Parts: sequence; structure tokens; C-alpha cells
Amino acid sequence: MIHITLPDGSLREYDQPLSVYEVAASISLGLANAAVAGRVDGVLVDCGFLIEGDARVSIVTSQEPDGLEILRRSCALMLAMAVKQLHPNAQLRAGSVLGDGFFYEFAFRRSLTLAALPTIEARMRALAATNHSIRRREPASRATSSEGLSLYRLGDFEGFAEGPHVPTTKVLQAFALDHISGTLQQRIYGTCWSSQQELTTWRAPPLVMVVNIDERQSAYAHSVTETLRRRGLRANSDLRNEKISHKIRQHSQKVPYLLVVGEKERDGGFVSMRSGSGEDFGEQGIEAVCELLSQPKTGGA
Repeated sequence: MIHITLPDGSLREYDQPLSVYEVAASISLGLANAAVAGRVDGVLVDCGFLIEGDARVSIVTSQEPDGLEILRRSCALMLAMAVKQLHPNAQLRAGSVLGDGFFYEFAFRRSLTLAALPTIEARMRALAATNHSIRRREPASRATSSEGLSLYRLGDFEGFAEGPHVPTTKVLQAFALDHISGTLQQRIYGTCWSSQQELTTWRAPPLVMVVNIDERQSAYAHSVTETLRRRGLRANSDLRNEKISHKIRQHSQKVPYLLVVGEKERDGGFVSMRSGSGEDFGEQGIEAVCELLSQPKTGGA
């Protein structure tokens, strides 16, 4: 007999090993349909993970941060599949979650432009609509898995990726591709949310944009953005692997305030603040920025 302890402390008994998805289905069909992963004794696992002994189990949905990150990770995998279908000679490099979205890096024989993104996004939507399963497989060699990556199969596509992933592509609906960078080796960037309403909200013009100088500050820049949002401010972050001068120039034309994050800012726990028109507010603590931007005279800027 297998004893499963749920987050509310209740105990369920099963007479044979079962998957995380089957645990969710035994609780309710709605929970099973919403499940994107599970936690077994505190460890994030795929819905297909087999529970063979007593364990504490919780079901992860896209409504929590870990679940949303899993959605974005799976969107990156679906992006790789779409690109390989459209450009069979493209070489896969690596994909990852990044801030509010994801990216995947490819090597192309001929570089793509922004004009290619609508076609790739349309192929991704077709893949989502087909509702492909995403399953973890054991690779023939353990070498790549030892680097923290697992082999996942999405339809007839296979790729190494960090897990866990959503069980099927049907939950990947609220996404968009928004940028491509590089020349022969290129990154395609996108965003993914748990609902179209959240995607629409993200697309609304922000009051402030957080920009990092390079990838070393990505996590800190995103945490600053999340802090601003918790204070009720319209904030987004641009974490693309682009020159900081390019990002500042691009956003200065559209966004009232910019927060620049480099190594000094990250290590000191502050930001360098400027307005879109070029006014320099200097180094500011995060709380000071929140107070300044929450004032009525700037809230409607």
C-alpha cells in the first residue's frame, strides 16, 4: 500500500505505484487538467513521474510561479520543434526561461529576420492545437543527463532540456514571439503566460522598463521588476542579450522611466534611474524608486 500525504495534511492510500497525474486525477478531473507538474517530497517532477512509495505530494498548476516557469520552459521546447520543422538544417544550441518569457538559440545557415517570427509563431500555435504530449525519455548515453539535462520527446521531436515540462502542449496558449538577435547564431525570444488576459496585460505600455547590462544581472533585474509589480506599478524588463545602448535607445522613445542594472547595481541592491527624456535620477534604492513612481505626479506619466 502506498500512502500519499497531500498539502492539507490529508492521507490517501493507493494499492499500486501511480503517476503524479494519476494522483491529481484521483482528487478531481479539474485538477488533473490544470496540472503542469508535481512536487514529490519537495522535488519538482513531471506529471508522468511514477510514485512507488510513501511520499508527500502536491500538484503544480500554472497559477503559481514554478508552474508558470514550467510553461515557459516548455514553450522554448515547442519553439525548437517549430524551427526544426520550418528550417530542418538549423542546429539547436540551448533554450532557457528568461524573465517573463523564454529563448532558444539556433545556428542557421542563413540568418533570420524579424519577418520570420510570425511564421514560426503560427507553427507553434499549430503544434499547441494538435496537443502533442511531452515525455521524458532515458537517453542512450548518460553524459548529457549528468549535466542536469534530460531527453524530452515532443511529438516526433527530441531534444535535451532542463525539466520538468508540461504533460501536453494544450496548456501552451498564451504566448508570443517578440525578438530575434544575432547573425548566424541567433536567439529567438518570446513570452508566455497562463492566460490571454495576462498576456494582454503584459503587452500594455509600461511606466518603467528595467534593463540589464549583460546576462549576469538577469535574475536581479527580474526580481526588481517583480518588486515594482507587487507595488502596483506597470513594469517590464528587457533581459535580451543586446548592447545596453541599444536597449536604452529603443525604450527611451516609448517608456517614461528606465532602471539600468549592472554589476555595481546588482551587488549594491539598487538601480540607476533615468527618465525616457534623459533626466538622470542617479542611484536609487528599490523602495525609493517605488515611492517616487507611486506619486500622483508620476503615476500618470
